Amino acid sequence: MEGFTPWPPDLARHYRERGYWTGVRLGDLPRDWAGRYGDAEALVWGDARLSYRRLADLVDRLALGLLESGLRPGQRVVVQLPNDGEFMLLCFALYRMGAIPVLALPAHRRSEIGHLIDLAEASAYAVPADTARFDYLGLAREMRGTHATLDLVLTDRNAEGDTVSIESLLGRPSPATEEIDRLDKLRPDAGSVALFLLSGGTTGLPKLIPRTHDDYAYNFTRSASLCGFDRETRYLAVLPIAHNFPYGSPGVLGALQNGGTAILAPSPNPKTALPLIAHERITVTAVVPAVALRWMDEASQIGTDLSSLDLLQVGGARLVPEAAAKVPAKLGCRLQQVFGMAEGLLNFTRLGEDVSLAIETQGRPMSDGDELRIVDPAGQPVPDGAPGELLVRGPYTLRGYFRADEHNKRAFTADGFYRSGDVVIRHASGNLIVEGRIKDLINRGGEKISAEEIENVMLAHPAIANVAAVAMPDPTLGERICAVLVLRDGKQINLSDLTAFMAARGIAAFKLPERLEIAADLPVTPIGKIDKKLLRDRLAGGP
Repeated sequence: MEGFTPWPPDLARHYRERGYWTGVRLGDLPRDWAGRYGDAEALVWGDARLSYRRLADLVDRLALGLLESGLRPGQRVVVQLPNDGEFMLLCFALYRMGAIPVLALPAHRRSEIGHLIDLAEASAYAVPADTARFDYLGLAREMRGTHATLDLVLTDRNAEGDTVSIESLLGRPSPATEEIDRLDKLRPDAGSVALFLLSGGTTGLPKLIPRTHDDYAYNFTRSASLCGFDRETRYLAVLPIAHNFPYGSPGVLGALQNGGTAILAPSPNPKTALPLIAHERITVTAVVPAVALRWMDEASQIGTDLSSLDLLQVGGARLVPEAAAKVPAKLGCRLQQVFGMAEGLLNFTRLGEDVSLAIETQGRPMSDGDELRIVDPAGQPVPDGAPGELLVRGPYTLRGYFRADEHNKRAFTADGFYRSGDVVIRHASGNLIVEGRIKDLINRGGEKISAEEIENVMLAHPAIANVAAVAMPDPTLGERICAVLVLRDGKQINLSDLTAFMAARGIAAFKLPERLEIAADLPVTPIGKIDKKLLRDRLAGGP
Protein backbone atom coordinates (compact mmCIF):
# COMPACT_ATOMS: atom_id res chain seq x y z
CA MET A 1 0.00 0.00 0.00
CA GLU A 2 1.36 3.39 -1.02
CA GLY A 3 2.14 5.39 2.12
CA PHE A 4 2.63 2.37 4.40
CA THR A 5 6.09 1.78 5.91
CA PRO A 6 6.73 -1.97 6.40
CA TRP A 7 9.23 -3.54 8.76
CA PRO A 8 12.62 -4.27 7.13
CA PRO A 9 12.64 -7.81 5.64
CA ASP A 10 15.32 -9.14 8.01
CA LEU A 11 13.45 -7.88 11.07
CA ALA A 12 10.12 -9.21 9.77
CA ARG A 13 11.73 -12.62 9.26
CA HIS A 14 13.10 -12.48 12.81
CA TYR A 15 9.65 -11.70 14.25
CA ARG A 16 8.15 -14.66 12.40
CA GLU A 17 10.93 -17.00 13.49
CA ARG A 18 10.47 -15.93 17.12
CA GLY A 19 6.73 -16.60 16.90
CA TYR A 20 5.57 -13.02 17.41
CA TRP A 21 3.90 -13.06 14.00
CA THR A 22 1.94 -16.20 13.17
CA GLY A 23 0.17 -15.37 9.92
CA VAL A 24 -3.20 -14.70 11.55
CA ARG A 25 -5.74 -12.72 9.52
CA LEU A 26 -8.18 -10.83 11.71
CA GLY A 27 -11.08 -11.69 9.39
CA ASP A 28 -10.54 -15.42 9.98
CA LEU A 29 -10.90 -15.13 13.74
CA PRO A 30 -14.72 -15.24 14.10
CA ARG A 31 -14.90 -18.60 12.32
CA ASP A 32 -11.88 -19.91 14.24
CA TRP A 33 -13.52 -18.84 17.51
CA ALA A 34 -16.83 -20.41 16.49
CA GLY A 35 -15.02 -23.70 16.00
CA ARG A 36 -13.36 -23.46 19.42
CA TYR A 37 -16.07 -21.89 21.55
CA GLY A 38 -19.32 -22.69 19.71
CA ASP A 39 -22.41 -21.52 21.58
CA ALA A 40 -20.56 -19.81 24.43
CA GLU A 41 -21.52 -16.17 24.90
CA ALA A 42 -19.23 -13.84 22.94
CA LEU A 43 -20.73 -10.33 22.80
CA VAL A 44 -23.33 -8.53 24.90
CA TRP A 45 -24.71 -5.03 24.39
CA GLY A 46 -28.05 -3.65 25.50
CA ASP A 47 -30.52 -6.51 25.28
CA ALA A 48 -28.53 -8.32 22.58
CA ARG A 49 -26.42 -11.42 23.20
CA LEU A 50 -24.38 -13.22 20.56
CA SER A 51 -22.75 -16.62 20.74
CA TYR A 52 -19.46 -17.23 18.96
CA ARG A 53 -21.27 -19.28 16.34
CA ARG A 54 -23.81 -16.53 15.71
CA LEU A 55 -21.05 -13.90 15.60
CA ALA A 56 -19.24 -15.75 12.81
CA ASP A 57 -22.43 -16.17 10.80
CA LEU A 58 -23.36 -12.49 11.03
CA VAL A 59 -19.84 -11.38 10.09
CA ASP A 60 -20.01 -13.43 6.89
CA ARG A 61 -23.47 -12.10 6.06
CA LEU A 62 -22.31 -8.52 6.53
CA ALA A 63 -19.09 -9.01 4.55
CA LEU A 64 -21.06 -10.35 1.58
CA GLY A 65 -23.55 -7.51 1.87
CA LEU A 66 -20.76 -4.94 1.83
CA LEU A 67 -19.33 -6.49 -1.33
CA GLU A 68 -22.74 -6.31 -3.00
CA SER A 69 -23.03 -2.67 -1.89
CA GLY A 70 -19.92 -1.86 -3.92
CA LEU A 71 -17.17 -1.92 -1.30
CA ARG A 72 -13.97 -3.62 -2.42
CA PRO A 73 -10.86 -5.14 -0.77
CA GLY A 74 -8.23 -2.56 0.08
CA GLN A 75 -10.67 0.33 0.35
CA ARG A 76 -10.79 2.34 3.55
CA VAL A 77 -13.88 2.89 5.70
CA VAL A 78 -14.11 5.55 8.43
CA VAL A 79 -15.98 3.88 11.31
CA GLN A 80 -17.61 6.25 13.80
CA LEU A 81 -20.00 4.05 15.74
CA PRO A 82 -20.77 3.82 19.47
CA ASN A 83 -20.00 0.88 21.76
CA ASP A 84 -22.38 -1.65 20.31
CA GLY A 85 -22.43 -4.85 18.33
CA GLU A 86 -22.63 -3.06 14.98
CA PHE A 87 -19.17 -1.59 15.58
CA MET A 88 -17.66 -5.02 16.20
CA LEU A 89 -19.57 -6.76 13.40
CA LEU A 90 -18.63 -4.09 10.87
CA CYS A 91 -14.94 -4.20 11.74
CA PHE A 92 -14.84 -7.98 11.54
CA ALA A 93 -16.73 -7.91 8.22
CA LEU A 94 -14.26 -5.39 6.81
CA TYR A 95 -11.32 -7.57 7.90
CA ARG A 96 -13.09 -10.58 6.38
CA MET A 97 -13.51 -9.03 2.92
CA GLY A 98 -10.17 -7.22 2.95
CA ALA A 99 -11.30 -3.63 3.47
CA ILE A 100 -9.67 -1.47 6.15
CA PRO A 101 -11.47 0.33 9.00
CA VAL A 102 -10.26 3.75 10.15
CA LEU A 103 -11.38 3.97 13.79
CA ALA A 104 -12.73 7.46 14.51
CA LEU A 105 -13.95 8.55 17.94
CA PRO A 106 -17.60 9.41 18.61
CA ALA A 107 -16.51 12.93 19.66
CA HIS A 108 -14.89 13.74 16.31
CA ARG A 109 -16.64 16.30 14.14
CA ARG A 110 -16.32 17.89 10.70
CA SER A 111 -12.71 18.99 11.08
CA GLU A 112 -11.33 15.61 12.13
CA ILE A 113 -13.61 13.47 9.95
CA GLY A 114 -12.91 15.47 6.80
CA HIS A 115 -9.19 15.17 7.48
CA LEU A 116 -9.44 11.38 7.97
CA ILE A 117 -11.47 10.88 4.81
CA ASP A 118 -8.93 12.84 2.77
CA LEU A 119 -5.86 11.22 4.30
CA ALA A 120 -7.20 7.66 4.00
CA GLU A 121 -8.99 8.36 0.69
CA ALA A 122 -11.95 6.66 2.33
CA SER A 123 -14.63 5.11 0.16
CA ALA A 124 -17.21 4.70 2.93
CA TYR A 125 -18.17 6.30 6.25
CA ALA A 126 -20.18 4.45 8.93
CA VAL A 127 -22.26 6.45 11.41
CA PRO A 128 -25.14 5.91 13.85
CA ALA A 129 -28.60 6.74 12.50
CA ASP A 130 -29.75 8.04 15.88
CA THR A 131 -29.36 11.82 15.99
CA ALA A 132 -30.27 12.32 19.67
CA ARG A 133 -26.75 13.38 20.66
CA PHE A 134 -25.41 14.62 17.33
CA ASP A 135 -26.51 14.51 13.69
CA TYR A 136 -23.87 12.08 12.48
CA LEU A 137 -26.00 11.23 9.46
CA GLY A 138 -26.14 14.88 8.45
CA LEU A 139 -22.38 15.09 8.79
CA ALA A 140 -21.93 11.96 6.67
CA ARG A 141 -24.10 13.37 3.90
CA GLU A 142 -22.14 16.63 4.04
CA MET A 143 -18.87 14.69 3.80
CA ARG A 144 -20.09 12.73 0.80
CA GLY A 145 -20.97 15.97 -0.95
CA THR A 146 -17.52 17.50 -0.36
CA HIS A 147 -15.09 14.54 -0.60
CA ALA A 148 -14.72 12.93 -4.00
CA THR A 149 -13.57 9.49 -2.83
CA LEU A 150 -16.55 8.97 -0.48
CA ASP A 151 -19.28 6.93 -2.21
CA LEU A 152 -21.02 4.94 0.51
CA VAL A 153 -22.66 6.03 3.77
CA LEU A 154 -23.33 3.17 6.17
CA THR A 155 -25.64 3.46 9.16
CA ASP A 156 -26.09 1.06 12.05
CA ARG A 157 -29.90 1.14 11.78
CA ASN A 158 -32.25 1.69 8.88
CA ALA A 159 -32.34 5.34 7.84
CA GLU A 160 -34.24 7.14 5.14
CA GLY A 161 -32.68 7.99 1.85
CA ASP A 162 -29.30 7.35 0.34
CA THR A 163 -27.66 5.11 2.93
CA VAL A 164 -27.03 1.40 3.42
CA SER A 165 -27.82 0.04 6.87
CA ILE A 166 -25.78 -2.60 8.65
CA GLU A 167 -29.06 -3.84 10.13
CA SER A 168 -30.48 -4.61 6.67
CA LEU A 169 -27.32 -6.36 5.49
CA LEU A 170 -27.36 -8.57 8.60
CA GLY A 171 -30.86 -9.68 7.59
CA ARG A 172 -29.51 -11.60 4.60
CA PRO A 173 -29.71 -15.42 4.65
CA SER A 174 -26.79 -17.34 6.10
CA PRO A 175 -24.13 -17.71 3.40
CA ALA A 176 -23.92 -20.79 1.24
CA THR A 177 -20.69 -22.76 0.93
CA GLU A 178 -19.74 -21.07 -2.34
CA GLU A 179 -20.22 -17.63 -0.75
CA ILE A 180 -17.94 -18.54 2.13
CA ASP A 181 -15.39 -19.75 -0.42
CA ARG A 182 -15.69 -16.39 -2.17
CA LEU A 183 -14.82 -14.59 1.06
CA ASP A 184 -11.95 -16.96 1.79
CA LYS A 185 -10.39 -16.04 -1.56
CA LEU A 186 -10.30 -12.38 -0.50
CA ARG A 187 -8.11 -13.06 2.54
CA PRO A 188 -5.39 -10.40 2.67
CA ASP A 189 -1.73 -11.04 3.41
CA ALA A 190 -1.05 -11.21 7.14
CA GLY A 191 1.63 -8.55 6.74
CA SER A 192 -0.74 -6.05 5.14
CA VAL A 193 -2.57 -3.23 6.90
CA ALA A 194 -5.62 -4.49 8.81
CA LEU A 195 -6.83 -1.26 10.44
CA PHE A 196 -5.89 2.33 11.11
CA LEU A 197 -5.81 3.69 14.65
CA LEU A 198 -5.44 7.40 15.31
CA SER A 199 -2.55 9.21 16.91
CA GLY A 200 -3.16 11.51 19.85
CA GLY A 201 -1.90 14.28 17.62
CA THR A 202 0.92 16.58 18.75
CA THR A 203 1.37 18.59 15.57
CA GLY A 204 -2.18 19.17 14.40
CA LEU A 205 -4.90 16.77 13.30
CA PRO A 206 -4.63 13.02 14.01
CA LYS A 207 -2.21 10.92 12.04
CA LEU A 208 -3.07 7.43 10.83
CA ILE A 209 -1.37 4.51 12.55
CA PRO A 210 -1.28 1.44 10.31
CA ARG A 211 -1.63 -1.84 12.21
CA THR A 212 -1.10 -5.08 10.31
CA HIS A 213 -2.91 -8.37 10.84
CA ASP A 214 0.29 -9.92 12.18
CA ASP A 215 1.23 -7.16 14.60
CA TYR A 216 -2.25 -6.44 15.94
CA ALA A 217 -3.04 -10.12 16.49
CA TYR A 218 0.14 -10.29 18.59
CA ASN A 219 -0.91 -7.06 20.35
CA PHE A 220 -4.10 -8.53 21.84
CA THR A 221 -3.00 -12.17 22.06
CA ARG A 222 0.14 -11.49 24.09
CA SER A 223 -1.45 -8.82 26.30
CA ALA A 224 -4.44 -11.06 27.05
CA SER A 225 -2.12 -13.89 28.05
CA LEU A 226 -0.12 -11.59 30.33
CA CYS A 227 -3.34 -10.31 31.95
CA GLY A 228 -4.72 -13.79 32.58
CA PHE A 229 -7.72 -13.65 30.24
CA ASP A 230 -9.51 -17.00 29.81
CA ARG A 231 -12.98 -18.47 29.24
CA GLU A 232 -14.14 -17.10 32.60
CA THR A 233 -13.21 -13.53 31.67
CA ARG A 234 -16.12 -11.12 31.45
CA TYR A 235 -14.66 -7.90 30.08
CA LEU A 236 -16.56 -4.62 30.25
CA ALA A 237 -15.73 -2.03 27.57
CA VAL A 238 -16.69 1.38 29.01
CA LEU A 239 -14.24 3.56 27.06
CA PRO A 240 -14.96 4.15 23.34
CA ILE A 241 -13.79 0.96 21.64
CA ALA A 242 -12.27 2.93 18.80
CA HIS A 243 -9.43 3.45 21.30
CA ASN A 244 -6.62 0.90 21.24
CA PHE A 245 -6.86 0.30 25.02
CA PRO A 246 -10.42 -1.13 25.20
CA TYR A 247 -10.35 -2.58 21.69
CA GLY A 248 -7.21 -4.69 21.67
CA SER A 249 -4.88 -4.06 24.64
CA PRO A 250 -6.12 -6.65 25.52
CA GLY A 251 -9.68 -5.32 25.55
CA VAL A 252 -12.60 -6.81 23.67
CA LEU A 253 -10.42 -8.69 21.19
CA GLY A 254 -8.31 -10.19 23.97
CA ALA A 255 -11.44 -11.47 25.72
CA LEU A 256 -12.82 -13.02 22.53
CA GLN A 257 -9.49 -14.60 21.61
CA ASN A 258 -9.63 -16.56 24.86
CA GLY A 259 -13.27 -17.60 24.83
CA GLY A 260 -14.46 -14.98 27.33
CA THR A 261 -17.37 -12.58 27.01
CA ALA A 262 -17.13 -8.91 26.02
CA ILE A 263 -19.86 -6.62 27.32
CA LEU A 264 -20.15 -3.23 25.60
CA ALA A 265 -21.24 -0.32 27.77
CA PRO A 266 -22.65 2.92 26.36
CA SER A 267 -20.83 5.10 28.91
CA PRO A 268 -18.29 5.01 31.77
CA ASN A 269 -20.68 7.05 33.90
CA PRO A 270 -20.70 5.28 37.29
CA LYS A 271 -24.50 5.24 37.38
CA THR A 272 -24.42 3.21 34.16
CA ALA A 273 -21.21 1.22 34.47
CA LEU A 274 -21.26 0.12 38.11
CA PRO A 275 -24.74 -1.47 37.97
CA LEU A 276 -23.64 -3.19 34.75
CA ILE A 277 -20.63 -4.67 36.58
CA ALA A 278 -23.02 -6.12 39.13
CA HIS A 279 -25.64 -7.36 36.63
CA GLU A 280 -23.19 -8.97 34.20
CA ARG A 281 -20.77 -10.21 36.88
CA ILE A 282 -17.87 -8.38 35.23
CA THR A 283 -14.39 -9.63 36.13
CA VAL A 284 -12.19 -7.02 34.42
CA THR A 285 -12.51 -3.59 32.87
CA ALA A 286 -10.23 -0.78 31.67
CA VAL A 287 -10.56 2.92 32.44
CA VAL A 288 -8.62 6.18 32.38
CA PRO A 289 -7.65 7.86 35.68
CA ALA A 290 -10.54 10.34 35.57
CA VAL A 291 -13.04 7.47 35.41
CA ALA A 292 -11.27 5.50 38.16
CA LEU A 293 -11.41 8.54 40.47
CA ARG A 294 -15.09 9.10 39.82
CA TRP A 295 -15.95 5.43 40.37
CA MET A 296 -14.11 5.46 43.68
CA ASP A 297 -15.95 8.62 44.74
CA GLU A 298 -19.41 7.30 43.87
CA ALA A 299 -19.22 3.51 44.38
CA SER A 300 -20.40 3.61 48.00
CA GLN A 301 -23.24 6.01 47.15
CA ILE A 302 -24.50 3.88 44.26
CA GLY A 303 -24.24 0.79 46.43
CA THR A 304 -24.00 -1.92 43.74
CA ASP A 305 -22.41 -5.34 44.24
CA LEU A 306 -18.90 -5.17 42.74
CA SER A 307 -17.74 -8.47 44.22
CA SER A 308 -17.23 -10.09 40.79
CA LEU A 309 -14.73 -7.41 39.73
CA ASP A 310 -11.24 -8.85 40.06
CA LEU A 311 -9.10 -6.45 38.03
CA LEU A 312 -9.24 -2.75 37.20
CA GLN A 313 -6.83 -1.71 34.45
CA VAL A 314 -5.97 1.99 34.40
CA GLY A 315 -4.18 3.63 31.48
CA GLY A 316 -4.31 6.56 29.07
CA ALA A 317 -2.53 8.75 31.61
CA ARG A 318 -0.61 8.24 34.85
CA LEU A 319 -2.67 7.33 37.91
CA VAL A 320 -0.95 9.12 40.77
CA PRO A 321 0.18 6.90 43.67
CA GLU A 322 -2.21 8.48 46.18
CA ALA A 323 -5.20 7.49 44.04
CA ALA A 324 -3.75 4.13 42.98
CA ALA A 325 -3.38 3.05 46.59
CA LYS A 326 -7.13 3.54 47.18
CA VAL A 327 -8.40 1.22 44.43
CA PRO A 328 -8.49 -2.08 46.40
CA ALA A 329 -10.33 -0.55 49.34
CA LYS A 330 -12.74 1.58 47.31
CA LEU A 331 -13.60 -0.91 44.54
CA GLY A 332 -12.60 -4.23 46.11
CA CYS A 333 -10.37 -5.35 43.23
CA ARG A 334 -6.76 -5.51 42.12
CA LEU A 335 -5.18 -2.65 40.20
CA GLN A 336 -3.09 -3.00 37.06
CA GLN A 337 -1.50 0.10 35.61
CA VAL A 338 -1.09 0.17 31.83
CA PHE A 339 1.09 2.56 29.87
CA GLY A 340 0.74 2.18 26.14
CA MET A 341 0.25 3.90 22.84
CA ALA A 342 -1.79 3.26 19.73
CA GLU A 343 1.54 3.31 17.88
CA GLY A 344 2.44 0.02 19.57
CA LEU A 345 4.35 -0.45 22.82
CA LEU A 346 2.31 -1.73 25.79
CA ASN A 347 3.55 -1.77 29.37
CA PHE A 348 1.76 -3.52 32.24
CA THR A 349 2.38 -3.89 35.93
CA ARG A 350 2.45 -7.62 36.54
CA LEU A 351 -0.25 -9.45 38.47
CA GLY A 352 1.14 -11.19 41.55
CA GLU A 353 4.07 -8.80 41.97
CA ASP A 354 4.57 -6.52 44.94
CA VAL A 355 1.48 -4.30 45.17
CA SER A 356 3.70 -1.23 45.54
CA LEU A 357 4.73 -1.53 41.89
CA ALA A 358 1.12 -1.21 40.71
CA ILE A 359 0.84 1.91 42.87
CA GLU A 360 4.13 3.61 42.00
CA THR A 361 4.87 2.57 38.40
CA GLN A 362 3.19 2.18 35.02
CA GLY A 363 4.58 -1.26 34.20
CA ARG A 364 7.16 -2.72 31.85
CA PRO A 365 7.00 -3.95 28.24
CA MET A 366 4.79 -6.94 27.57
CA SER A 367 7.12 -8.53 25.02
CA ASP A 368 10.73 -9.64 25.09
CA GLY A 369 10.81 -8.34 21.52
CA ASP A 370 10.32 -4.75 22.69
CA GLU A 371 13.53 -2.71 22.47
CA LEU A 372 13.62 0.44 24.61
CA ARG A 373 15.98 3.37 24.85
CA ILE A 374 15.63 6.24 27.33
CA VAL A 375 17.64 9.21 26.09
CA ASP A 376 18.49 12.84 26.83
CA PRO A 377 17.83 15.69 24.34
CA ALA A 378 21.11 14.85 22.58
CA GLY A 379 19.97 11.26 22.04
CA GLN A 380 22.36 9.78 24.61
CA PRO A 381 21.20 7.11 27.09
CA VAL A 382 20.36 8.32 30.60
CA PRO A 383 21.10 6.26 33.72
CA ASP A 384 18.34 4.39 35.52
CA GLY A 385 16.46 6.74 37.82
CA ALA A 386 16.95 9.73 35.50
CA PRO A 387 14.20 11.08 33.21
CA GLY A 388 14.56 10.83 29.46
CA GLU A 389 12.54 10.45 26.28
CA LEU A 390 11.32 6.93 25.55
CA LEU A 391 12.33 5.46 22.19
CA VAL A 392 11.00 2.05 21.12
CA ARG A 393 10.87 -0.45 18.32
CA GLY A 394 9.43 -3.95 18.29
CA PRO A 395 7.12 -6.50 16.67
CA TYR A 396 3.95 -4.41 17.18
CA THR A 397 5.29 -0.84 17.09
CA LEU A 398 4.82 1.00 13.81
CA ARG A 399 7.67 1.90 11.49
CA GLY A 400 5.98 5.01 10.10
CA TYR A 401 2.73 6.94 10.14
CA PHE A 402 0.61 6.58 7.01
CA ARG A 403 1.39 9.08 4.26
CA ALA A 404 3.48 11.26 6.58
CA ASP A 405 6.99 11.16 5.10
CA GLU A 406 8.17 14.48 6.49
CA HIS A 407 6.84 13.81 9.97
CA ASN A 408 8.31 10.30 9.95
CA LYS A 409 11.79 11.76 9.41
CA ARG A 410 11.44 13.47 12.79
CA ALA A 411 9.44 10.77 14.58
CA PHE A 412 11.83 7.87 13.94
CA THR A 413 15.55 7.33 14.31
CA ALA A 414 17.65 6.13 11.41
CA ASP A 415 17.50 2.58 12.80
CA GLY A 416 13.74 2.56 13.20
CA PHE A 417 13.15 3.53 16.84
CA TYR A 418 9.93 5.48 17.39
CA ARG A 419 10.41 8.73 19.34
CA SER A 420 7.40 8.48 21.65
CA GLY A 421 7.62 11.98 23.14
CA ASP A 422 6.98 10.44 26.56
CA VAL A 423 9.36 11.31 29.38
CA VAL A 424 9.91 8.27 31.60
CA ILE A 425 12.16 7.03 34.39
CA ARG A 426 13.28 3.42 34.65
CA HIS A 427 12.48 2.21 38.17
CA ALA A 428 14.86 -0.13 40.01
CA SER A 429 12.37 -2.96 39.28
CA GLY A 430 12.71 -2.40 35.53
CA ASN A 431 9.25 -0.85 35.39
CA LEU A 432 8.69 2.61 33.94
CA ILE A 433 7.41 5.71 35.70
CA VAL A 434 5.76 8.18 33.33
CA GLU A 435 6.81 11.76 34.02
CA GLY A 436 5.03 13.60 31.21
CA ARG A 437 5.46 14.67 27.58
CA ILE A 438 8.17 16.58 25.78
CA LYS A 439 5.72 17.59 23.05
CA ASP A 440 3.02 20.22 23.24
CA LEU A 441 0.19 17.88 24.12
CA ILE A 442 -2.69 18.21 26.58
CA ASN A 443 -3.87 14.97 28.20
CA ARG A 444 -7.51 15.52 29.16
CA GLY A 445 -8.75 12.34 30.83
CA GLY A 446 -6.70 10.15 28.50
CA GLU A 447 -7.64 12.08 25.34
CA LYS A 448 -4.45 13.50 23.82
CA ILE A 449 -5.11 16.95 22.35
CA SER A 450 -2.75 18.85 20.10
CA ALA A 451 -2.28 22.41 21.33
CA GLU A 452 -1.25 23.45 17.83
CA GLU A 453 -4.46 22.16 16.27
CA ILE A 454 -6.79 24.12 18.52
CA GLU A 455 -4.55 27.20 18.51
CA ASN A 456 -4.85 27.34 14.71
CA VAL A 457 -8.64 27.30 14.99
CA MET A 458 -8.70 30.04 17.65
CA LEU A 459 -6.37 32.26 15.60
CA ALA A 460 -9.04 32.39 12.88
CA HIS A 461 -11.27 34.43 15.23
CA PRO A 462 -11.17 38.12 14.26
CA ALA A 463 -10.76 39.26 17.89
CA ILE A 464 -7.65 37.16 18.59
CA ALA A 465 -4.13 38.36 17.79
CA ASN A 466 -2.20 35.55 19.49
CA VAL A 467 -3.03 32.47 21.57
CA ALA A 468 -1.50 29.71 23.64
CA ALA A 469 -3.46 26.57 24.49
CA VAL A 470 -2.06 25.43 27.82
CA ALA A 471 -2.62 22.42 30.05
CA MET A 472 -3.86 23.32 33.50
CA PRO A 473 -3.85 20.73 36.27
CA ASP A 474 -7.15 19.14 37.23
CA PRO A 475 -7.73 16.63 40.05
CA THR A 476 -10.27 14.61 38.05
CA LEU A 477 -9.17 14.69 34.41
CA GLY A 478 -5.46 15.24 35.00
CA GLU A 479 -5.40 18.25 32.69
CA ARG A 480 -7.88 20.67 31.17
CA ILE A 481 -7.41 23.26 28.44
CA CYS A 482 -6.89 26.93 29.18
CA ALA A 483 -6.79 29.41 26.31
CA VAL A 484 -4.47 32.35 27.00
CA LEU A 485 -5.41 35.07 24.51
CA VAL A 486 -3.87 38.30 23.28
CA LEU A 487 -6.72 40.35 21.78
CA ARG A 488 -6.67 42.82 18.94
CA ASP A 489 -7.09 46.46 19.89
CA GLY A 490 -10.60 47.24 20.98
CA LYS A 491 -11.83 43.65 20.72
CA GLN A 492 -13.48 41.52 23.41
CA ILE A 493 -14.40 37.86 23.72
CA ASN A 494 -15.65 35.52 26.44
CA LEU A 495 -15.33 31.75 26.87
CA SER A 496 -18.78 30.88 25.53
CA ASP A 497 -18.20 33.00 22.39
CA LEU A 498 -14.85 31.28 21.83
CA THR A 499 -16.12 27.74 22.26
CA ALA A 500 -19.15 28.44 20.03
CA PHE A 501 -16.80 29.76 17.33
CA MET A 502 -14.64 26.63 17.56
CA ALA A 503 -17.59 24.21 17.67
CA ALA A 504 -19.00 25.83 14.52
CA ARG A 505 -15.77 24.86 12.77
CA GLY A 506 -16.30 21.21 13.59
CA ILE A 507 -13.92 20.80 16.54
CA ALA A 508 -14.69 17.91 18.89
CA ALA A 509 -16.18 18.98 22.22
CA PHE A 510 -13.38 17.47 24.30
CA LYS A 511 -10.92 19.83 22.58
CA LEU A 512 -12.73 23.02 23.58
CA PRO A 513 -11.08 25.28 26.20
CA GLU A 514 -12.59 25.25 29.68
CA ARG A 515 -10.89 28.38 30.94
CA LEU A 516 -9.94 31.65 29.30
CA GLU A 517 -7.27 34.14 30.32
CA ILE A 518 -6.56 37.47 28.63
CA ALA A 519 -2.94 38.65 28.49
CA ALA A 520 -1.28 41.79 27.15
CA ASP A 521 1.38 39.56 25.59
CA LEU A 522 2.63 35.99 25.75
CA PRO A 523 5.94 35.16 27.47
CA VAL A 524 8.66 33.72 25.25
CA THR A 525 11.74 31.61 25.81
CA PRO A 526 15.26 32.87 24.95
CA ILE A 527 14.92 31.39 21.46
CA GLY A 528 11.61 33.17 20.86
CA LYS A 529 9.07 30.37 21.39
CA ILE A 530 6.01 30.87 23.58
CA ASP A 531 7.01 29.79 27.09
CA LYS A 532 4.31 27.19 27.78
CA LYS A 533 6.11 26.01 30.91
CA LEU A 534 5.91 29.45 32.48
CA LEU A 535 2.23 29.71 31.55
CA ARG A 536 1.52 26.26 33.03
CA ASP A 537 3.32 27.23 36.24
CA ARG A 538 1.24 30.39 36.49
CA LEU A 539 -2.00 28.50 35.89
CA ALA A 540 -1.10 25.91 38.53
CA GLY A 541 -0.87 28.79 41.03
CA GLY A 542 -4.41 30.02 40.31
CA PRO A 543 -6.01 32.68 38.12
